[in-house]
Order: sequence, then structure tokens, then C-alpha cells
Amino acid sequence: QREVNKEIEGDMQKPHPMHRLLQGEVGSGKTVIALRAALSVIESGGQAALLAPTEVLATQHAKTIEKLLGELALGGTILGSDSGTQISLLTGSMSKESKKRELARIASGEVGIVVGTHALIQEGVEFKDLALVIVDEQHRFGVNQRNALMAKSKLMPHLLTMTATPIPRSLALAVYGELDISLMKEKPSNRKPIHTATVPLTERTSFYKSLHKRILAGEQCFVVCPLIDEDETGAHRSVNAVYKELRSIFSDCTVGLLHGKLDTFNKNKTLDQFRDKQIDVLVATTVIEVGVDIPDANIMVIESVEKYG
Repeated sequence: QREVNKEIEGDMQKPHPMHRLLQGEVGSGKTVIALRAALSVIESGGQAALLAPTEVLATQHAKTIEKLLGELALGGTILGSDSGTQISLLTGSMSKESKKRELARIASGEVGIVVGTHALIQEGVEFKDLALVIVDEQHRFGVNQRNALMAKSKLMPHLLTMTATPIPRSLALAVYGELDISLMKEKPSNRKPIHTATVPLTERTSFYKSLHKRILAGEQCFVVCPLIDEDETGAHRSVNAVYKELRSIFSDCTVGLLHGKLDTFNKNKTLDQFRDKQIDVLVATTVIEVGVDIPDANIMVIESVEKYG
């Protein structure tokens, strides 16, 4: 983290804007690096925008940054800077009143860090002085979407894109010198190694028994399915079918359900319950996304694994 932070600080002191890709595995601490970069531009009187692909991730980023900033998130300033360190969350599901209030705070410069989904790109979102654009899960956004957000700056802003899975286009940009890359090669020292195993369908019953023991011992588990409802062929497992099955098998545990058809309130409520250990097993589609931070959920079961990249 220190090495990457030095590279970013060096870029941001140059006479031309930064254009850097931050690559690091899940859990390596990319969000902390992004926050430090945001605080640097706030210190100089600018604002930072963090673009995330889903409301679940955007909400989580806002909460994480708020927690890391502590009292600063309540409206403090850094070294007498004009921009505050308050955070604004902008998503498509917000009410008109809430959105209007947040847009006014962003335009006035009261907010230093704006976190949001594609809602950040929409017309009507105006910044007082957008100096840094941070794109999380950069492979989920097109060039035009990134450019649309950067165009909201009076001058060309710094760009920091983050990913655990760089796409070939990103690698091509790096090869041709249009993109600098920072690699986070280490994880925090207390992280345990990840073990991956394939379970044949014939061993599903015995696997569930061993999983049940671990859940009763206090561990939490994600079960990820490719579909919300059963398809016509019945070849792939849906969240609704697996949810019913696991509620029956794990009758003495709490099983939760999460998918894209749920409204934002219920999505966030379910994730909060899972985070607070009120739910032991969460059956979900890929709406949970890479990057959802549930520290105690250290088991992930992926159904119909051939359906994923």
C-alpha cells in the first residue's frame, strides 16, 4: 500500500493528469489507497468521484469510507481546504427530494467525496471542482461512460481505475504507454490462504452435512446461483430453488435471499443482516458482486459453476 501510494502521489504532483490502473486482489486494500488519493485532491480544494457498477457496491463504499474517515466524515476540513470531507451517495433508486438535496451539496462543494453508480454520469450532476475520478471494477464500464464523468470537470481530472481482473484492453493500453499500472502484490498479513475444491453433484448431500457443521460452529456462507428463476431446461440451479432447499436442510440456521429483482431497501437490509450475523447462509445471484465486504463469510459455494467466467 505504501509503494502504490507513493506512485499515485508522484503522479498527482506532475503537470499533467494521472491515468493509472490499480490492480490488486480482493481484500488487498484498494479502497484505502483510493481514499488517500481523494483526500489529496480535497486538501488542494478539489472534489473526488468514485464510480461503482452496482448500488450494493456503491453503498458499501460510502459506508467504508465514512467509517475510515471517522469524525472527518461529519464535515471537517483538511488544513483549511475549501472542500469538506463529507460524503455523498448518489444512486438511481433515490427519491427526487434526496437526489435534489445531494446534487445541491455536490454543486456547492460542501461534499468532497461523491460515491455513486451510473447516476453520477447523468445530466444535472454538476461538481464545483472535480479533480479526481476513481472507477471501481473498471472492466464493468465503457470508455464513453468514464469519459462522460471526466467531462464534468472544468479541467482534465486525474483518473484512477481499480480492478482485480484487468481486461485485455487495459493491458493493451499499458503496453502502448497510455496507462500506468500499480500492482498490489500482497494482502494484509493476517489473511489465510484460499482453498478451492470442486464437489461432484453425487456428493451434494455429504457436502451439505459438512457445510452445516461449519455454519453451526459460527462460520457464514455465500451460495451463488446463476439464475433467479428456473430456466425451461432445469439444467441450472436458481436462487429461489436453492433457497427453498437450504431452508429445509439447514432448518436450525437462518438462510437469506438476495437477487436483482428485490428493491434497494430489501437488498441493503439483507446485506446488513448478513454482515451483522443475523443471517448464516446467503443465497444470491451475482448481484453480490466482487468486493462486497462481509469479513466473517469465509465460505462461498458456487452452483452451476460452468455458467461463470
